[in-house]
Amino acid sequence: MSECCCCGSSESSANEVSGKIESVKVLGSGCKNCQSFHQNVIDALAELNLAVELEYVTDMQKIMESGAMSMPALMVNGKVVSCGKVLKVDEVKKLLSSR
Repeated sequence: MSECCCCGSSESSANEVSGKIESVKVLGSGCKNCQSFHQNVIDALAELNLAVELEYVTDMQKIMESGAMSMPALMVNGKVVSCGKVLKVDEVKKLLSSR
C-alpha cells in the first residue's frame, strides 16, 4: 500500500471493512485550484452514481485538525486519501471505486 503524501497514513481506511463510502470531504482554502478539485469530486460522484453528501471544508482550523498538510485534500470516511494535488475526475473515480 502506498503512503499518503501529506500525513504518512495508508490510503486504506479502517472504515473500508463495510465497503461503503459514508462521507466525502474536500479540504481547501477556496482558491481556484481547490474549487476546481471540488468540482472534479462532484463530477466523479455523479459519474459513479454515488449518493453521498459532499462537504467542502474551508475552515483552516478544521483542515489542520484533519492532518492534511497540503491542499487541496480529499477525505473519505474520515481518512485523508489524497492531498496536495488537483486530481482529475478519472483519478477521483479510481480512488472512490477502490473504497
